[in-house]
Amino acid sequence: MIIVNTDFITGKELETLGMVKGSVIQAKHVGKDIMSGLKGLVGGELTAYSEMMNEARAKATKRMVEEAQTMGADGVINVRYTSAAVMQGAAEILVYGTAVRFR
Repeated sequence: MIIVNTDFITGKELETLGMVKGSVIQAKHVGKDIMSGLKGLVGGELTAYSEMMNEARAKATKRMVEEAQTMGADGVINVRYTSAAVMQGAAEILVYGTAVRFR
């Protein structure tokens, strides 16, 4: 499966199948949330949140790819990510794009 953020795949003629998406809402353990709050006072990277967002992006992308595969897609173009805070310490990641089949 080819995943790109452009509206084309070089050297391929594409047939559009439709929009696909994947999403996840993920939270960190409350203990890590407290430690990150303390880290926020002194500055620096909040690694627990970086890890949480990386895990969430990977899960959301996997779900999008699975949806594209059920449509018989060879790739997903115009891929975009968005995030939103759902509550303290939790975030939603949404990834979406256009499923395509090679001609």
